Amino acid sequence: MIELNLTGLKCPLPVLKTRKALLGLEAGQCVLVICTDPLSAIDIPHLVRQTGNDLVEQSSDDATLRFLIRKAAS
Repeated sequence: MIELNLTGLKCPLPVLKTRKALLGLEAGQCVLVICTDPLSAIDIPHLVRQTGNDLVEQSSDDATLRFLIRKAAS
């Protein structure tokens, strides 16, 4: 699993960097995305659905959002 710390970045950077990280993964690998942009709560799950990957877990505390994403088989 890789960790992608995107705290402090504003839309659209968290989604763009998450998309790039997913492209570099093999099927079954996971990425933990950590961000603070409130729009990521909408944008990242949308990206996951759009690309056919799996949102394993989504959580938040204070202003920090976390998304655990598993790369789906192609």
